[in-house]
Amino acid sequence: MSGQLHKRAVVLASGGLDSTVTAAVAREDGYELYLLTLAYRQRHAVEIERAKQVACALKVEHHLVVTVDLQSIGGSALTGDFPVPKGRRDSERSGDVPVTYVPGRNLIFLSIAAAQAEAVGASVIYFGANVVDYSGYPDCRPDFIKAVEETLRLGSKVGMMGGRFEIRAPLLQMSKAEIIRLGLALHAPLHLTHSCYDPADELACGRCDSCLIRRRGFSEVGVVDPIPYAVS
Repeated sequence: MSGQLHKRAVVLASGGLDSTVTAAVAREDGYELYLLTLAYRQRHAVEIERAKQVACALKVEHHLVVTVDLQSIGGSALTGDFPVPKGRRDSERSGDVPVTYVPGRNLIFLSIAAAQAEAVGASVIYFGANVVDYSGYPDCRPDFIKAVEETLRLGSKVGMMGGRFEIRAPLLQMSKAEIIRLGLALHAPLHLTHSCYDPADELACGRCDSCLIRRRGFSEVGVVDPIPYAVS
């Protein structure tokens, strides 16, 4: 397939499970990958190193890490001092917007991704958003993605010249188990991914919302999760 690579795509790569599978999808779609990782002073900054490892495993030649200080803004358990929820049931996760929501994060990330895409001549941005397991994040909804596409058309040189940026979220309507199955089929390096919101050093806590959803997904697939956890 390497001989067919002629199109370029920017892929938002957090080092997590969803973004890694999304990168594998983009590779399967025949794109030359430009991975973009945002270091936003998140408490789970270990994912930045994991994103670098994923880029190496996927043999990606272009991987950009951009620093954005969202900790100074705060408003989230991922960038502030208040605790990350642990051990919550499904019913508790389906209520209000969770405290792990980071104000403006995906809007900022997609804007930077579009800037990179315009600079390198890419017209497609791959985004690992998902609304099945998490229904509480407003910036993962299809309407948000479409609105950002239109904003980018209006506010870019590409759009002014009659072009457009397409934001692809191939995992948007998939369950975690379906995402894992897809990742396995595409030989995505799932063993390198990090999903935990509140790790102890580099060890996943095993009890935050993200860990619980990930662990259940692997259980439903019938495959052992390849990463270690602080609690069994």
